[in-house]
Amino acid sequence: MKLLKWIGSSRKDLKKFPKKVQDIMGFALKRAQEGKNYKNTKRLKGIKAIEIIERDKSETYRAVYTTEMKNIICVLHVFQKKSKRGIKTPIQEINLIKQRLKEIKKLKQVGKR
Repeated sequence: MKLLKWIGSSRKDLKKFPKKVQDIMGFALKRAQEGKNYKNTKRLKGIKAIEIIERDKSETYRAVYTTEMKNIICVLHVFQKKSKRGIKTPIQEINLIKQRLKEIKKLKQVGKR
């Protein structure tokens, strides 16, 4: 099973979600650790990351992770989608995901030395 690494405030942010959503996100991440898929996931276009999407009542919650590091699932970002229009991930969230993915790539390079 792959290790799980939380990047930035992602773990703290997940703790702010409703308990039911936390449990589902935890299950989805465990599936990822086992190398399996969870039903409510999609690949983010142009980014080497996978987004878990979960709805609770009228709210939408998302967690984004990558498998860029060997044997490690890195949770890049966890957030509540605020926009009621469309299904696209908001640009400010994409920018933060990209920034954290760059941090992962730097760690990956350091590990090769």
